[in-house]
Amino acid sequence: MSYPGIHAATNPDKTAVVMARTGESLSYQELEDRSCRFAQMMREAGLRPGDHIAIFADNHIRYFEAYWAAMRSGLYFTTVNRFLTAEEAAYIVEDCGAQVLVASTAVRDVAIEMLPLIPNCPVRLMFGETIEGFESFEATVEQYQAEPLEEQPRGSLMLYSSGTTGKPKGIKRPLDGSEISDPDLIGAGLVGGIFGMGAESVYLSPAPLYHSAPLGFTTGTQSVGGTVVVLEKFDPHEALQAIETHGVTHSQWVPTMFTRMLKLSEDDRNEHDLSTHKVAIHAAAPCPVEVKKQMLEWWGPILHEYYAGTELNGFCYVGPDEWITHPGTVGKPLIGTLHICDEDGTELPTGESGLIYFEREEQTFEYHQAPDKTRSSQHPDNPLWTTLGDVGRVDEDGFLYLTDRKAFMIISGGVNIYPQEIEDCLILHPEVSDVAVFGVPNEDFGEEVKAVVQPLEGVNGDDQLAKRLTEFAREHIAGYKVPRSIDFMEELPRLPTGKLYKRLLRDAYWGVDGGSDAAASPIQQITDS
Repeated sequence: MSYPGIHAATNPDKTAVVMARTGESLSYQELEDRSCRFAQMMREAGLRPGDHIAIFADNHIRYFEAYWAAMRSGLYFTTVNRFLTAEEAAYIVEDCGAQVLVASTAVRDVAIEMLPLIPNCPVRLMFGETIEGFESFEATVEQYQAEPLEEQPRGSLMLYSSGTTGKPKGIKRPLDGSEISDPDLIGAGLVGGIFGMGAESVYLSPAPLYHSAPLGFTTGTQSVGGTVVVLEKFDPHEALQAIETHGVTHSQWVPTMFTRMLKLSEDDRNEHDLSTHKVAIHAAAPCPVEVKKQMLEWWGPILHEYYAGTELNGFCYVGPDEWITHPGTVGKPLIGTLHICDEDGTELPTGESGLIYFEREEQTFEYHQAPDKTRSSQHPDNPLWTTLGDVGRVDEDGFLYLTDRKAFMIISGGVNIYPQEIEDCLILHPEVSDVAVFGVPNEDFGEEVKAVVQPLEGVNGDDQLAKRLTEFAREHIAGYKVPRSIDFMEELPRLPTGKLYKRLLRDAYWGVDGGSDAAASPIQQITDS
């Protein structure tokens, strides 16, 4: 069980994917035929194993046709964040060396702007319509036979880091020489092995498909023959409705989604039948302990958490029962051996915080065309130990706890302060919708703690709210961690994947404005950008 062709042969009419809002769906036979046609088209266009294709689209049903066509052709498949500017998106398309770009109508204006910036990408297709510079995806692909290629080597994802701390990096893993019909790590190992998914599973994906986890788990579900339900855009009401309507058994979330659902009224939270829902997976960002406890009270012991990066240099997992006895942990390693080290690479004792390294038996990834970045991810003395820049600690039972990103640690008067702990505190305040904490310049201490808060809808972000939040923080965290000042924004620059563009916030306060008006306030600079 590893790709749609197997399931098309045994259960051709079964739904492989359905869009929650529109109801549009594809059967396994349709997915098989359409991915075959696209694979044939790319083969005729000259693409061979190891070449690259990029997709720039919203959550669209044809995403899966493009993905499986690439996977059964031995190609690298690169997704582009649909919210990027033309310049940012074109950088990824050119950097990955894509010979084919598939876009959707939802990003048509940006796609048109990209055209002069992607001279090395000769084939450009668009879902839904034909515009200048792009051919119709459907009309083009329809001309080809719905037959598998004579040889079908398995391709691979080559996704880019979100760029929250700098220029995005292409994360490239070597092609392993397997065939599309062979079992794969995501489908057979993670989706089927750890989370128990199979042909009877119905998986809800409420996040953008351009992100590694939603794409990996949706296609992993299809590899084991389950049904995927895709939310076009996350909405807390629609997510709960989708669980009831489609009989969802498995799902995956990020903590900001939990927060938004928890802030629904009691009536809204309880109006849907969630009895089919057996496994709720979450990852991508640290989940505040109290938020997870509230979700466990609401949904029961069905929350499963993992910690891993797109690099897949390691993988930690914790089920609900173990988490309850070790609150705050992101689990024990199932892939790789954990090491916690200081800045010099010296391994630290149990309980001390430091850089998180995973040790593997061989090098599992590199950053595309960036050997310096690849080397910077490796331990000073052992290149088989790699880090993603996260800081954490391991307890006496071997469970990992995340502290924060190294890049956002605040050093105030020589004291290390981790923003995550402060954010976890403030997000629990009933008037807070979202929050970001980081360091800003302080003449005496080097840095001081700043919070930027997105108030709940209908709440005024004013001095009175700042005072209430400061008092709330003093009740729950040490005085030196309490924000010295609080600003307010209508909406924080957070990716739909749950990650904050914290660099954008922080840089504005440090005068790294990329040409913005220096006289404008930091918040105004961000709002205007």
